[in-house]
Amino acid sequence: MKKITVIIALAIILFVSNSTNAQENSQQLIEDFQKLSGNWNGSLTYLDYSSGKPYTMSADIEVKRINDSNEFEFINTYPKEKSANSTQIITISKDGKYIGKEQIVSRTELTDGQIEIVTQRQGKDGNDNKEALIRQTYTISKTVFSIRKEVLFSGENKWIMRHEYVYSKN
Repeated sequence: MKKITVIIALAIILFVSNSTNAQENSQQLIEDFQKLSGNWNGSLTYLDYSSGKPYTMSADIEVKRINDSNEFEFINTYPKEKSANSTQIITISKDGKYIGKEQIVSRTELTDGQIEIVTQRQGKDGNDNKEALIRQTYTISKTVFSIRKEVLFSGENKWIMRHEYVYSKN
C-alpha cells in the first residue's frame, strides 16, 4: 500500500512540475513577443525562385498583443506594394512548445542581449510545392527584430534562405 501511495505522489509531483514548467515557458515567450509591441520599419529580402536571385523591398510591421492573451497580431505593410499588405495572428501555445504550428527547437539569450527563437515544421515550399523542413528564426531585442525563413527540401542537405525580414524600432 505504501508503494502505491508513493507512486501516486510522485505522479502528482511530476504532473504539477511539468504544468508549472509549461506555464513558465509560455509566459517567457509571451514576454519575448510583448517586447515587439509597436511599429517597426525595415525590409524584406527574399529569394526569387524563378531567377535564383535575392530581391529586397521596404517592409514595415506593427505588432499588437491581443487582449492580454497568448496571441499577437502582426500587421505587415509594404510601402511600395500595397497589394501585398497582410495581417497574421501569431499564437503561442499554452505549453510553450509551439508558435502557431511551428515547434520551438530552441530559445537562446545571446551575449548582446538579443533573444533568438528557432522553430521548425514540415511543409511545402518553392514554385513546385516540394516537401521541405521549414525553419524560422526570430531574433528579438528592444531596437532590432528579424524573422528569417530557411528551407531544407526533401532529399537535399543544404538549407536555403527563403526570406528575411529585418526591422528597427522607430
